[in-house]
This record gives sequence, structure tokens and C-alpha cells, in this order.
Amino acid sequence: MSDPRLLGDYLRARRAQVRPEDAGVVVTGVRRTPGLRREEVATLAGISADYYLRLEQGRDRNPSAQVLDALARVLRLDATARAHLHELAAGPAPARARLRRETVPTGVAMLLTSIGLPAFVENRRFDVLVANPLAEALSTGMRPGANRLRSFVLDEREHALWTDWEAALEGLVAGFRTSIGAGEGDPAVARLVGELSLASEPFRRAWARHDVRPLAGAASRLRHPQVGDLELRREKLPLADTDGQILVVYHAEPGSTSAERLGLLGSLVAADQIPEALNRSPRR
Repeated sequence: MSDPRLLGDYLRARRAQVRPEDAGVVVTGVRRTPGLRREEVATLAGISADYYLRLEQGRDRNPSAQVLDALARVLRLDATARAHLHELAAGPAPARARLRRETVPTGVAMLLTSIGLPAFVENRRFDVLVANPLAEALSTGMRPGANRLRSFVLDEREHALWTDWEAALEGLVAGFRTSIGAGEGDPAVARLVGELSLASEPFRRAWARHDVRPLAGAASRLRHPQVGDLELRREKLPLADTDGQILVVYHAEPGSTSAERLGLLGSLVAADQIPEALNRSPRR
């Protein structure tokens, strides 16, 4: 069953971010609140103001697809945000039987050891399930057992790593909302959001916007403490037959300075691993 509060929260947040003039509304006098008014959204969507109020207040659980599409048009939602709106109205999918521990497909885990690029697998909540040594060397937030969102917000090393931390945070929070979808009521998600909301004003601001973004590749600019500035691409590849696991791979343009520096980081990682390998070797 859907949680109408999530839908109402989303509608209020998006309504506040639409400028009246962009929606074709003629503004007269002083407006005390930003964005569109409820009655304006209702009129533009072709529904009654009372019905829209019930949606925002969580008193209606079954808006039709046509109503949701009309609201998406008025609120100027892109394809990702429109899909998120429909998902919130429908509620989370029925939970599948889960093992006690999420298991990464064997072939993918093997791939990480040989790919030669920073790579890791995360679940819907951005918990890192497995990672190769190069990913761990790139960022402490990419270590198995870490939650990338928590690390990004709370770990000062992550603040120093990203050249525009606040912009990157907004993107990460928007991707997190897309990933969890209507599962915001999951106790683990609620605890994480509560923890970060108490600890970080930038996180509270980003979370309050209710932005969503596609779980897709993007550019990343980092300032690594060992090898310097890196301009990388991040690819996100959904894994079939898993409960929303994603393989994340970072790479640089071939022949670029960033590719050379990423190769240097790989050499440093390999050098650190050689003594460990020697210690594990059987002695004759």
C-alpha cells in the first residue's frame, strides 16, 4: 500500500519550485510563499482545488494515472521525476523474500578483481557490498560495509576529495531518492535520513528539495590526496536478478592526464599489495 504522506510531501516540494510565470500564471500583488499556490496547480491540472488539497494532505490514496500525468506537466517534471511521482502513488513493490545477507553475483565479484579500474557494487540504499582495492584507494566511501551517502556527508575526507562537494551532494541525494523510490519508509532508510538530517544542514536542504535524477553515468571531479586532480567518468550498470544492485565503475579518457594519474594510483595500490602477497606465500 502506498504511503500518501510521501506523495503529499513530494507535491508540496515540487510546487514550491515552479515559478508562476513559467507556468503561465499572471502574478499580481505580493506572494508570501514561493512557487505555485495549491489552487493554481489544481486549475492548471484540470482538477478541483479540494481534490488536490486531499492529495497534498495524504487523504487520497488512489489518484489516477491521468491525474498524475497532469500534475507532472504542471509541475514541470522530467521523465525521471514523473516516474518517481507514479511510484510514490503506487507505493513500494511487494518485498521479495530476501536472504539474511545480500549476495553479489559471483561473476561480478570476480570481474572486480580483474577490471583494472575503480569499481564497486552497491544496493538500493547505497551500501557498498563489494569493492576492488583501486576503488577503496580512490575514496574511503567506496569500502565494503560503508554507506556512500553517510560517508559523503559525515566524513571530512570526502569533503576534501570532491572539488565541488555541495553540488556533488545534491546529485547524490537526488540519485538516492530515485534509488529508494517509494521505499522511503524502510526503517533502515528512515534511520539513515534521520541521522544525516540531524548532523548536516546541507543534507537537510538537499533532502527537502525532493529532487530525483536518473541512476546514470556522469562526470566526477576529484582532488585525490596522493595523485592530485582527477576528471573521471562514472558509469552505473544495473545488475540483473538482484534486488536493485548496481555496478559502479570510474574511468578516465584514454591518454589524458587523469588516466595517467589513475594508473599511478593503481601502481601505488599494487605496491601496497605486494608485501601482503609475499606474507601469504608458503615458506619453503
